[in-house]
Amino acid sequence: MDRDLLQTYFDAAVMAAQPDRAVAQHLPERPKGRTIVVGAGKASAQMARAFELAWDGPIDDSLVVTRYGYGTPCERIEVVEAAHPVPDIAGFRAAQRMLEKVSGLGPDDLVVALISGGGSALLPQPAPGLSFEDEQAVNEVLLASGAPISVMNLIRNQLSAIKGGRLATAAAPARVATLIVSDIPGDDPALVASGPTVPMAAGRGEARRAAELYRLDLPKAAAELLASDLNPPPAPDDARLARNSVSVIASAALSLDAAAARAKADGLVAHILSDAIEGEARDVAQVHAALAREVAVRNRPFHKPALILSGGETTVTIRGNGKGGRNSEFLLAFALAIDGVEGITALAADTDGIDGMGDNAGAFADGSSAARMRAKGLDPRAMLANNDAYTAFAAIGDIFAPGPTGTNVNDFRAIVVR
Repeated sequence: MDRDLLQTYFDAAVMAAQPDRAVAQHLPERPKGRTIVVGAGKASAQMARAFELAWDGPIDDSLVVTRYGYGTPCERIEVVEAAHPVPDIAGFRAAQRMLEKVSGLGPDDLVVALISGGGSALLPQPAPGLSFEDEQAVNEVLLASGAPISVMNLIRNQLSAIKGGRLATAAAPARVATLIVSDIPGDDPALVASGPTVPMAAGRGEARRAAELYRLDLPKAAAELLASDLNPPPAPDDARLARNSVSVIASAALSLDAAAARAKADGLVAHILSDAIEGEARDVAQVHAALAREVAVRNRPFHKPALILSGGETTVTIRGNGKGGRNSEFLLAFALAIDGVEGITALAADTDGIDGMGDNAGAFADGSSAARMRAKGLDPRAMLANNDAYTAFAAIGDIFAPGPTGTNVNDFRAIVVR
């Protein structure tokens, strides 16, 4: 029963972040000249379709790139699919074409940028002196580092020819209106997809310190560029960007509010911890589990029955060679921490429908999960040590796989305590 409720709350969160409603509410003013639509991210195709339906003017030579399997048919905007989270040549070529499409525009023209999470990998365009293979290697290093998304995108920003506001400067003097579906804790628009049209305030020095802190073994050419002052991104106050606008049209905060409202209608009091939780997935799980146990055993700090919600983006430092994702890893650590405790049921899932590189969004867990894994001959602690959460949950039939959702506002965690 509680698993059905949790899926209902996930669906409510995803529905609140659907582009078809959000885009129509944030249309820019029509230009005197041309309208070019560009975009990148897991929700960009759905955003493009929503823009087509809502826009009452012409749309010129336009292009968005999304993850394989996330495409939506559009009539006036070309949709290209490419690889995520490690870039491929399809994304590289799409990024090149996107830069070409916005070049040579005039002050009466408008560029509408439809940006969502995942755009960093989907718009690979290495800085001068770096190869495409270098950019692939940078992404692999970052994904295995355990660094938060803000740090990963800060470094990508410095090593790119299109991110960090460079797509917007390529479009100048045209006006750029950016619509963002945010997957970033705190919703800083410069960090979503590494900000192709929004410059970041943090600079090269901060990126160097982050690379040192997380001991990133970057490719030689990337490390040398990061150590230099070459390829500087535009500053936030760059005069070429003065007429541009940025709107965050969907976010984790709005999605959690929608889930809480749905729970209230079910007679269940929801408590939102935060929409911006970061940190190692297994460590975040320990905190959530301690809180859930406190409610289950002592009826504090929230009275039972209660729904505990949180969002943001956890990270996983790769230590083993198993199959998983940050939400699955969160839940395996959570299951171990509530082992044997009754009355707790949890769902952790990525709102885009894919957790890491598997076919699932996440999984379900309760106080019996670890015992059921052991009954299948698995050692859940060993599975966690090997980053093999997917295998663990698949063995007990608790994988949650809704498929691509058409949006992306990052992690959704929901815990029912009775």
